[in-house]
Amino acid sequence: MWIVTAWAEQILLAVIGLSGGVAVAAGLFAFIVELGVVADFADRTHTAEHIMFYEDCVALGGILGNLVYVFRISLPLGTPLLAVIGLFSGIFAGCWAMALAEILNVFPVFMRRIKIVRYVSVFVVSMALGKGLGALLFFGQRW
Repeated sequence: MWIVTAWAEQILLAVIGLSGGVAVAAGLFAFIVELGVVADFADRTHTAEHIMFYEDCVALGGILGNLVYVFRISLPLGTPLLAVIGLFSGIFAGCWAMALAEILNVFPVFMRRIKIVRYVSVFVVSMALGKGLGALLFFGQRW
């Protein structure tokens, strides 16, 4: 009797965990689509006819990334592959953050308030350098 109860408990926990994961992933991908990151990329590259392919790639990347993380699948090529994945992840996260900021109009309001409209390019370059330096310091400690 105890073994059946333990199995039932494990199955229930698996269903709850899977359902929660699916709900969170669906919310995240809905947020990405709502921000228009993928659509903006397609628009700027003049490849809007491939938007469904781009969205499928984003979803597939999320699924494969989760599978690799959850099941601890080792990938070949070690550090070089990690560098490529890190580069693409950083680009995507940066574009995602900029899309969110663009929707919220954070930067235009901020720049008008502190009166730095003339120095927008310096502001953007400073943010990029700060992000790069922060990443270098964070990941440089591991090597």
